[in-house]
Amino acid sequence: MHSISQVQKIVNFLKEHPKKSFNGRQIAEAIISKYPDDYEAKRSNPRFNSEADFISQVVAEIGSQKDAILKKNPNIQWRDKPRPRIYWYDPDTSNDDVVALNQETLVPTSTDESDTESIQSIPKLSVFNEEQLYPILIDYLKLEKRLYCQRINEKRSKNNRGKGGNHWLHPDIVAMQPIDKAWHELVRTCIDQANRIRLWSFEVKKVLNTTNVRESFFQAVSNSSWANEGYLVTTDISSNAVESELRMLSALHGIGVILLDTENSSESEILLPSKSRSEIDWQSVNRILLENRDFKDYIELVSMYYQTGLIRDRDWNRM
Repeated sequence: MHSISQVQKIVNFLKEHPKKSFNGRQIAEAIISKYPDDYEAKRSNPRFNSEADFISQVVAEIGSQKDAILKKNPNIQWRDKPRPRIYWYDPDTSNDDVVALNQETLVPTSTDESDTESIQSIPKLSVFNEEQLYPILIDYLKLEKRLYCQRINEKRSKNNRGKGGNHWLHPDIVAMQPIDKAWHELVRTCIDQANRIRLWSFEVKKVLNTTNVRESFFQAVSNSSWANEGYLVTTDISSNAVESELRMLSALHGIGVILLDTENSSESEILLPSKSRSEIDWQSVNRILLENRDFKDYIELVSMYYQTGLIRDRDWNRM
């Protein structure tokens, strides 16, 4: 029997669960389970190192097929923000009726109790404070980006410059990317040490809205521009206007934006890539190092990798 398209599989699944909301990963796992033979060839592709990589690919495909899904059935609804994006089937409402609402308020229109019940698996943003987001971000960076991370606690700074002397100095999370780790030793010896790694820096904010978006962005500019890659991380962008502001600021100053998925870190995404810098600002690195013990530990680990090429997993990705 001829296999139906993935878009049709998604539509059928949502129709079977009317007024219940699902994110991309939940849909992917459901259709893979229901149509295992259709995914057997794709699963065996050697480019997938694990089952998680394979599922993540299907999740990404679902995101890219959003327009086709909505076109396939006018009763498919979606909510784009806060992330993760969710889909549901409402037999009483056409997606044409809610597209404007999605764009303005970014929440479902239905107040049916079944909607509330189906969305309850997605954690409310209010249950997370900023510090609770750090391990989620580290998990994403470690598993999805293969980075070696460290938390920078501003409370471990000397603060000997007086009140406000270290304002916007400390990033929340820093990371090392050993780009030469898989290279042959002969190649590694031919490359300047400074080009064997990339350093990353992250400023985390729970929500970005019209009130705090510019201040948060320029805080990231201040404490992350020393690195090869600097990012502002958030779980929620409150409106299209805020996202437009971020796009403008990112184009001007090079800081990227990551949307962090608190339910499943692997579904986090780089909304705006940073403008990669070829050189580290070592003067800024020295400034932070002299003030903060966590950052000094981080640079010591980077130095160790420069000198030995060794990484001890127990030294990284700790809170």
